[in-house]
Amino acid sequence: MKTLAPIAPASPLSGTITRFVAGVVSRLPKRGVKADAEPVPGQGRIVLIGAGPGAKDLLTLRAVERIRAADVVFYDRLVDDEVLAYARPGAELVFVGKHVGNHSWPQERINAVIVAEALKGRTVVRLKSGDPGVFGRAGEEIAAANAHAIPVEIIPGVTAVCAAAASMGQSLTERGIADILVLATGMAKAGDPLPASARMSGPGTTTAFYMSVGQAERIAQALMARGLPEDAPVSVAVDVSKPKERALHGTVKGLPALIKENAVNGCAILLVTWPKTADAPAVTRVASAVSV
Repeated sequence: MKTLAPIAPASPLSGTITRFVAGVVSRLPKRGVKADAEPVPGQGRIVLIGAGPGAKDLLTLRAVERIRAADVVFYDRLVDDEVLAYARPGAELVFVGKHVGNHSWPQERINAVIVAEALKGRTVVRLKSGDPGVFGRAGEEIAAANAHAIPVEIIPGVTAVCAAAASMGQSLTERGIADILVLATGMAKAGDPLPASARMSGPGTTTAFYMSVGQAERIAQALMARGLPEDAPVSVAVDVSKPKERALHGTVKGLPALIKENAVNGCAILLVTWPKTADAPAVTRVASAVSV
């Protein structure tokens, strides 16, 4: 009978790596409940729903079902009234939207109220414009629910960059032109320095800048500093998927003036497609007043 060689003890390095990985995993947020999970009788729950860019027929069927089943719906500023109309009679509708420079509903307050309602045994819908996981601060609300052992379900929505590209009849990626899609933001957490939003932009990429109207000049300068021609075309799509949708056009250099002259404000997307080939014209677009 062949004798097996003894297994060598793990090296200190492998133990260090194992402890490091375990530490990272322990800090990860808990996952929400599955969509088909059975609710516990008498237990409240929180459902984070992406309302999409505004049009009610861009909601998913699952989103509509959960809105109809809610006891209370907390909704954002860009959620359309037609979406709220899906709520059942008797359901409470609570506006918790934020305006630029006016946060009467700071995130900590929103976290507290959705948790409080769920602890009463109610089904709570947190209705967010766009997709909850794309610059929607869903992670903070999930963490608040997890801290109280409240089940959370997340329902995706059509995010602003997808809605803007569809509205303008373009693809976000295309073979030979742009094979990398980057989602970035022009804003940062209060007290933090503004992000270097354009650092991943370059030939062969499509970059979507969320919440960037107020940072248009800084981002335009950063793009040109990276090599994007100052005459690269710009289009501004306003109220995407809504009846008052409109489009504006200009250049990267003239982007700040374009936004100011047309009184574009609020949530926005700066969408830049930078072709791989140097001689191909870049395509730059901004989608304003679409959900984020």
